[in-house]
Amino acid sequence: MTLDLSKVRSYFPSLEGEWTFMDNAGGSQTLQPVVDRISDYLLQTNVQHGASYAVSQEAGRRVAVATEAMATFVNAPHPEEVVMGPSATSLFRTLSLCISQLWQVGDEVIVTNTDHEANVSPWTDLEKQGIKVKIWEARPDTLRLELEDLGALMTDKTRLVAVTHASNILGTINPIRRIADYVHERGALIAVDGVANAPHRLVDVQELDCDFYIFSFYKVYGPHYALMYGRRELLINMPGLNHYFIDGDQIPYKFQPGNVNFEFAYGVAGIADYLSEIARHHYPGSHRTLRKEMELAFGLFAKHEEALSQKLLDFLNSKSGVRIIGETTADRSLRVPTISFSVAGVKSDDIVERVDPYRIGIRFGDFYAKKLIQSLDLEKQNGVVRVSLVHYNRLEEVDQLIEVLDGIRML
Repeated sequence: MTLDLSKVRSYFPSLEGEWTFMDNAGGSQTLQPVVDRISDYLLQTNVQHGASYAVSQEAGRRVAVATEAMATFVNAPHPEEVVMGPSATSLFRTLSLCISQLWQVGDEVIVTNTDHEANVSPWTDLEKQGIKVKIWEARPDTLRLELEDLGALMTDKTRLVAVTHASNILGTINPIRRIADYVHERGALIAVDGVANAPHRLVDVQELDCDFYIFSFYKVYGPHYALMYGRRELLINMPGLNHYFIDGDQIPYKFQPGNVNFEFAYGVAGIADYLSEIARHHYPGSHRTLRKEMELAFGLFAKHEEALSQKLLDFLNSKSGVRIIGETTADRSLRVPTISFSVAGVKSDDIVERVDPYRIGIRFGDFYAKKLIQSLDLEKQNGVVRVSLVHYNRLEEVDQLIEVLDGIRML
C-alpha cells in the first residue's frame, strides 16, 4: 500500500504555502482537525471544569475523551497514567522533582551523551541534593549505546536510567525494550524521551515496558503541548507538585498544577481523528479499533519515510566530504528520517543560510544535544546540518533539496 500524499497533505493547510518544511524535528505542521477542536472548545465549552451545570460537565467530558484517545495512542493500560503538560522539558522536570523526593543521598541516575538536555539537565541538577549522576556514552565508532557499557555504570544504588528512544540528531532508534529489561533486572527504573520517535513510530508503552515515556505534541502534528506516560503504581506512590490536599491517588491531577490546558488537551484528540481517517482511507472495510487504525497509519508513514530517507542518504553518501552523523542506511528498523551531517572544512550555518533563499526550511546547530555535539568535536563547525522529514514530505521535495545542495557547491 502506497501512502496517498494528496490525502495526507489536505489535512495540513500550511503545506499549501510556498515553503517546504524540513525542520520537522523542531516542530511539525499542525493538523486541521487539531485546530478545529481547539477552536470549537474555546467557542463552545470554555468554562471551568467540575461545576454542576451542563456546559462545565461537557467541557470535562471532552478533555476526558481526549485523554482516553491519547492513552490509546501510547497504549497505556489506564487513562490516568496520561499526564499532560506544557512541554516535554517541563514534564521531565516535574518527574525529576517528584520522584527524587523518594531517593537518598548517594543514590544514582544514569543519563546518556546522546540525549536532548530535556532528559539530562533535570537529572544532573539533582547533584545539588546529593544524587550521583553518571553518563552512558555512545561508542565513538558506531555512535550506538551498548548494554555492556551501561552495565559497567550500574550499581545497587542506581535508581533510574534516562535514555532517548530516537536521537534528535542521530536519528538512531534505540532498542528500548532490551534496555528496559536490562535496567529492570538490576532493580532500576527507565525514563524514555520519545520526542524524536513519536512523530514516526506508534508508541506502545506496554511493549516497551518503560516506566515513564514523554513526548511533545507539537512535533506530532498538534499544539505546543506534551504528554508523560507513567506507570500507575509509580505515579500513585510519588509526591506531586500540586496543592497539599491534592496527593495520593489523585492522578494525573497531582502532577498538573493549575490543571491542564483544556483547549490543547481537547485539541490533541484531532491527532487520533487524523490517524483514524488515514487508515480508513487506505484500508476501507471492516470495523477496527482505534489502536489498530493508528497502527495501520503509522505503518504507511514509516514505509514512505524510509523512501524519503533513502533518496537523501544516497545523495549524501555519494559526497566524499560529507559525514553523516548516525545511521547511513535508511532502514526503518534502525532510524527515523531525521538526518544530520557535517561537511569537512565548512561551517554548518554557512550551508543552511545558502539554502534559506530557496524557501526550504532546514536547520543547523546542536539541537540541545550538547554533549553529543561536544563529543563529536563539532562545536567549531556550529554543530550539524539537520534535515528532518516526516510523512507529509514528498519525494519531489527531497529532489528539490538535493538540487539546491548540489548547486551551492559546498558539499
